[in-house]
Amino acid sequence: MIYFYTFLISFVMLFSIRMIADKIGLVDIPNERKLHCDTVPLTGGISIYISLIIALVNFFPSNFIFSFNIYLLCSFSLIILGVFDDYYDINFKVRLLIQGIISFIMIFQGGDSIQYLGFLIGGDVIVLNKFVSYVITVIAVIGSINAFNMVDGIDGLLGGLASVTFTALGVVFFNSDNEYLGAICILIVTVLAPYILLNLGFPFGRRFKIFMGDAGSMFIGFSVVWMLIRGTQEPSIVAFRPVTALWLVALPLMDMVTTITRRMYKGHSPFKPDREHLHHICLRIGLSPLLTLFLICFMASACAIVGIYSDIYGVAESTMFIAFLCLFFVYFTVINYIFSIIFFINKLLGITI
Repeated sequence: MIYFYTFLISFVMLFSIRMIADKIGLVDIPNERKLHCDTVPLTGGISIYISLIIALVNFFPSNFIFSFNIYLLCSFSLIILGVFDDYYDINFKVRLLIQGIISFIMIFQGGDSIQYLGFLIGGDVIVLNKFVSYVITVIAVIGSINAFNMVDGIDGLLGGLASVTFTALGVVFFNSDNEYLGAICILIVTVLAPYILLNLGFPFGRRFKIFMGDAGSMFIGFSVVWMLIRGTQEPSIVAFRPVTALWLVALPLMDMVTTITRRMYKGHSPFKPDREHLHHICLRIGLSPLLTLFLICFMASACAIVGIYSDIYGVAESTMFIAFLCLFFVYFTVINYIFSIIFFINKLLGITI
């Protein structure tokens, strides 16, 4: 029942806050890189964050919520950063600096960091010293925040990929008897559901369309990495193995690394916006936005299922790590040579374009 009420809270909050978007100028204005033609409110992320807070306060024990205080503080900071970025288009160096500071707050105040990588290379467990642990944690936090920010390019995609990841996290948490964390993951999916509907123009049409904004994408990216760290590093939790985390965020992670690598190879800034993400490529080869959404979410779901299955049935961590590297190599190669591959296949089949 709490999920039904949470769904309603999120729906009401999305409508309530979007009403002030035009008045305060928090809207997305079309340009040459964007697919929409009208100004759209950028208040989805703010609404989702507030809805989650309301649900947590009303449906979870106060002592449990208190243990989330650093997470909520860091998330709130990212919401504020995202709102300013949506308003003023903050320089990426400033964004990275603030994201790095938030990472250190999480490490030193919240005690959450990546110290243990599991048995990635065989029979020896990989345990990191403090310095390496801090560096990798900061990279992971900044990477996750920007990975989910980068996939927010077509309607429903950010919400869809986030829902896939949090649903998968909920499954592994429940499977390890971490009911509170599992419930929170499903709660996040629940507050995302009304946003996804409105973002896709359902059921009220384009007039009530709403975007997540940088505030929302940063919040989601941080929430994902925070859950991954808690699930793999917290001694009292240890819900799943570190290698499983790679599979739960496989699509956003591979898309970000591939895109940044391509930009750097071309001599561009790794944070310079372009139209060469996976969803852009799908659109350029002729897929509709809706088909692109379903295809990418299906691919992400398949990766998450592989990760969950391997974790539950104890497939060797080194095997899953090698499999992930092979998957990434295939993805990287196909994405970078997709048009050459299509041309070759068409020529082989005698199809002229």
